[in-house]
Amino acid sequence: MIHYIENQHLQLAVKRYGAEIYSIKSVKTDKEFIWDANPKIWANHAPVLFPIVGALKEGFFYYEDKKYSLPQHGFMRSNQQVILVENTAGSLKFLLKSSEQTKENYPFDFEFYTSYILEQNSIVVKHEIYNPSDGEIYFSVGAHPAFKCPVNIGEDYNDYYLEFEKEENSKSWKIDNGLIALESEEVFKIPNVLNLHRDIFNQGALVFKDLKSRKISLKSRKSEQVVTLKFDGFPYMGIWAKPQAEFVCIEPWLGIADSVDAKQDISTKEGIIKLLAKEWFRASYSIEIIEP
Repeated sequence: MIHYIENQHLQLAVKRYGAEIYSIKSVKTDKEFIWDANPKIWANHAPVLFPIVGALKEGFFYYEDKKYSLPQHGFMRSNQQVILVENTAGSLKFLLKSSEQTKENYPFDFEFYTSYILEQNSIVVKHEIYNPSDGEIYFSVGAHPAFKCPVNIGEDYNDYYLEFEKEENSKSWKIDNGLIALESEEVFKIPNVLNLHRDIFNQGALVFKDLKSRKISLKSRKSEQVVTLKFDGFPYMGIWAKPQAEFVCIEPWLGIADSVDAKQDISTKEGIIKLLAKEWFRASYSIEIIEP
């Protein structure tokens, strides 16, 4: 089932399965800004990543000497147990709760809420995690929105670039079979710009651990619309697309894939969030669409 909300600027569609953005359209121009999830290329639009981000070393982690397996990016995406708990004219709120099924792969009790709120020409995405148990829980959460690129007829992928809020000298960490390698490389030839081209992701995602910028804009040299992702509070960033595909993912993460030398204990995993009993964790980012 797909749920729709709309204001004078944007129409947002969200799938109940996985609480995944399905579409972001301009009310003014009817332009679509989200990738169509072509199954021959990459069959997702904007999956929500929980309770891990990225891959686990050998596909599993340990907690209190017990072994648990999780797929890449966790079990939230396309999860059919997600329910809609709030639907207003300008917002949608979804919930995934722990169950006997989730505990087979992840031993913690949780309530994971994902909300989408229309605010003028922006969509605010809120994540709220509640720990109902009497002990601590460990998790990561992240976003994986895939933006159409190009957006307009007559444009090419090479016409687009990512503009960073601040001048950057952050290096991108190399990927080794889905894990974070021990080596990094320079990617910024221009301090605040990454030019997109057909071969930029041939070696996998660009993964950053120390960006100064708290917003990144997708821009075209041939048109004036701007898609800006604002992600204050998210320490990690992934930028990715299937090679030769006509989209780009801008992915703010609270967490990161295991490194090749990870110890596989979730309580000491890099980027992991520890939430104490009966406490809440909240984070949010936004997607802003500016059109001429």
